[in-house]
Amino acid sequence: MASPSSSVSSSIKASLSAAASAAAAIMVARSVAQDFLPDEFHDYLSFYIRKFLSQFSSQLTMVVNEFDDRLVPNQIYDAAETYLASRINPSTKRLNVSQPDKENTIQIRMESHEEVADEFEGVKFNWILRSKKIQSPPRRRLGSSRRDDDDDLLMLSHAKFFEVSFPKQHQEMAVKSYFPHIVREARAMKQEKRTLKIFTVEPDNLYGDISEVWTGVNLDHPATFDTLALDTELKNNILTDLERFVKRKDYYKRVGKAWKRGYLLYGPPGTGKSSLIAAMANYLNFDVYDLELTELRENSELRKLIIATANQSILVVEDIDCTVDFQDRSSAAGAAENSNSNSSQRRHVTLSGLLNFIDGLWSSCGDERIIVFTTNHKEKLDPALLRPGRMDMHINLSYCTPCGFRILAGNYLGVKDHELFDEIEGLVSEAEVTPAEVAEQLMRNDDDGDSGGVLARLIEFLKLKKDEEKGEVERKSGEMQEIGDSGSSSGSDDED
Repeated sequence: MASPSSSVSSSIKASLSAAASAAAAIMVARSVAQDFLPDEFHDYLSFYIRKFLSQFSSQLTMVVNEFDDRLVPNQIYDAAETYLASRINPSTKRLNVSQPDKENTIQIRMESHEEVADEFEGVKFNWILRSKKIQSPPRRRLGSSRRDDDDDLLMLSHAKFFEVSFPKQHQEMAVKSYFPHIVREARAMKQEKRTLKIFTVEPDNLYGDISEVWTGVNLDHPATFDTLALDTELKNNILTDLERFVKRKDYYKRVGKAWKRGYLLYGPPGTGKSSLIAAMANYLNFDVYDLELTELRENSELRKLIIATANQSILVVEDIDCTVDFQDRSSAAGAAENSNSNSSQRRHVTLSGLLNFIDGLWSSCGDERIIVFTTNHKEKLDPALLRPGRMDMHINLSYCTPCGFRILAGNYLGVKDHELFDEIEGLVSEAEVTPAEVAEQLMRNDDDGDSGGVLARLIEFLKLKKDEEKGEVERKSGEMQEIGDSGSSSGSDDED
């Protein structure tokens, strides 16, 4: 006859064996689902398996979505994606491998349903990347003006998210220490190997996945503040302003303002507005988003584009006076009447929509962003766009100065001083010549070391430019005199 202790032992063994068999069956089912079944069924099965196992687990699982409920990119997700790429272990079966154009490094990231283990302050964290299909609200087909059901498109896209599991008792440490650690490490990793990008709008993707509305290529512009043909005082003012901006995150938060800065660059064509933007990007290591407002049909599209821009970036709108209807505030009634009378009229971004993006509620969607507007005609801009708090710094990029010429001579000829400099600087001060025109003359150097010949030809160009401007002034003066004489003669005839 079996003893009571033997019966208890057998019962325990049977229970453990049954539990082990159940666990093994679950793992086999999970493996089969992952390898052979569709993603939808796999997600469905995984959800209920995790729900069942969580009842017996001391682990806590947190979800890190790619976007939050407002469709704003999640900084924690972005940082985790970069951080975990350095924690991938040899047991990982599937990886996402890519090599961006014009880059030598191969980027390796986690693939969906793969796991990566990490350890922080003695605590183990287990990460899993997952994705699910989501259905966005109906959108009209691009170019369609009808509101019929046939014109509505149900757009499908994938939403990615991380699941990170760890012992429940370390929840506070995870939130206050571990996640901030990931953000700091990821930022440092990105800065070390970052290749600057310039992004442009992809109109065909405006109604698709929010992550695909911008298309980027490498920004290889060589401009720096050392090579810009700007006066030293203006250059130092811009640098000081940029440095102060990137260091004042806590200040902006304390005063209740969005962490952004606006710059208005104005002046004649060829005065270096684009080069200044490139120099700012290279100095701050910020990506550039080139926004062409004429590609957009309505303010809602503008909002979507702004949401999709990353932090630490420069958003550029060139020739702002030519891309926005600056009369929409003063003639709102007329615009509404015209819209009603011609429903097929092309819609566009309005000034009110642009202003809301600059300093309205939508301006707070993101941190550490710089907004740059350029124009050749500042006088054409609506005063509402220029008031303090919208464009914080107005930078006048005018004609070439003696200081600018010396910088250009150093860049193109490699000379810091020359006997012809005094004469050239005098002509530059008198003639309205742009830095681009001076640079074009200096580029005619044949690399034979004859800088004197290049400078002599520049003098002839400046003299010709000065004579042309003088002749133009005299011509206009003569026309005005003729108009005045004609008016006087007409007045005398009337009196007679």
